[in-house]
Amino acid sequence: MATTLMTTTLMTFVRRTAGPGLAAGALAGILVACGGGSGDGGGNGGSSSPSAPEQSGKPGTTQVDVKLVDFKMELSKTTLKAGTYTFVVHNNGHHDHAMEIEGSGTEQKTRTLAPGESANLTVSLKDGTFQVYCPVDGHKDLGMKTQLTVGGAASTGKNSDTTNGNGY
Repeated sequence: MATTLMTTTLMTFVRRTAGPGLAAGALAGILVACGGGSGDGGGNGGSSSPSAPEQSGKPGTTQVDVKLVDFKMELSKTTLKAGTYTFVVHNNGHHDHAMEIEGSGTEQKTRTLAPGESANLTVSLKDGTFQVYCPVDGHKDLGMKTQLTVGGAASTGKNSDTTNGNGY
């Protein structure tokens, strides 16, 4: 009788405590395995995803990482040689942001990115000075801007330029 009671109690305990944990673990494993992908519609803003974007993979392009934070902008390089670059833009802030590059006959931007989202923007740049800024809701005037120089020797220092902005 005591053995039957102990077995029933043990089975109830396993059902109530371990069962939901195992089910949640299995569900998490399925979600990770399925993973989602987003297609690039060929728009001006490139592809976007809340996770890290893929490398550009385009021959002859160099990657420049851009971090958008409330209200500052960090570029991994601010002096480049003329050529084609893929700007990998991450919104690490708490507000919507975007990146626009303007100068020397070029004006291109990403779509507006919600917090945590990323986008790639591939641009061919010729010698000149470019303004890089957030075009969303006056963020540029709050200090979310920097300058990019194309021509001469390329910089290799990480985070070589950071705007202070009015950050939180």
